[in-house]
Amino acid sequence: MTKERTNPFRTAHFHRVDEGEDEAFYGMPRLVTHIDDQACASLTRYFERLLPRSGNILDLMSSCVSHLPTDATYRSVVGLGMNREELEANPQLTHRVIHNLNHEPVLPFEDCTFDACLITVSVQYLTQPIAVFTDVARVLRPGAPCAVSFSNRMFPSKAVAVWRSLGDADHSLLVGLYFEMTNLFDTIKSEDLSPAPGRSDPLYVVTAFNTADQAGAASAAPDVSDDGDAVENGVRRCQ
Repeated sequence: MTKERTNPFRTAHFHRVDEGEDEAFYGMPRLVTHIDDQACASLTRYFERLLPRSGNILDLMSSCVSHLPTDATYRSVVGLGMNREELEANPQLTHRVIHNLNHEPVLPFEDCTFDACLITVSVQYLTQPIAVFTDVARVLRPGAPCAVSFSNRMFPSKAVAVWRSLGDADHSLLVGLYFEMTNLFDTIKSEDLSPAPGRSDPLYVVTAFNTADQAGAASAAPDVSDDGDAVENGVRRCQ
């Protein structure tokens, strides 16, 4: 049995300087990358070795670029973000969903839908990160990775207080703690992907893998599943 951790977080840890509506802040499209070209290339190389080529990929908090290998043929790439124009400008997405995770951390997807999840240079804006990570586990298949990448860039007014108070090394520990607090991920690994320290943007990634037992994350499901996944005691389990 997995030992539950005491939650070390308080509401104040997730306060922001700008507590105004996210829809207003992100309403203006920003059709740019938020890390430099060398860091973008490093992230793409990481995704090339991490992601299953024929998989269904969830790009969470997506924008106009997903940094995926251009020669990959994924079954689907679903982008969930706040700005429709940014998502429409992203040629790697096959589906686009507008959704504010700070208002509703439950993802609008069925259980066991995705073979990988990406949260790219945006985890610092989540006000309910443990709730979001818990639901990511629900929509991932067992053993699927979730890769959370970040740099030292941010919109300071929208980044949560605990993120603003920490440096790069502690950011990795913080993201690892988000994963640990769900009790639904294992093999949590941090990597420094910075391509040219001192000459390009720093880049870090924390990746964890969804555990096989989905019971703690899965939502109630009907007794009959349309796609053949097993249902036990009202809880859907991946096969």
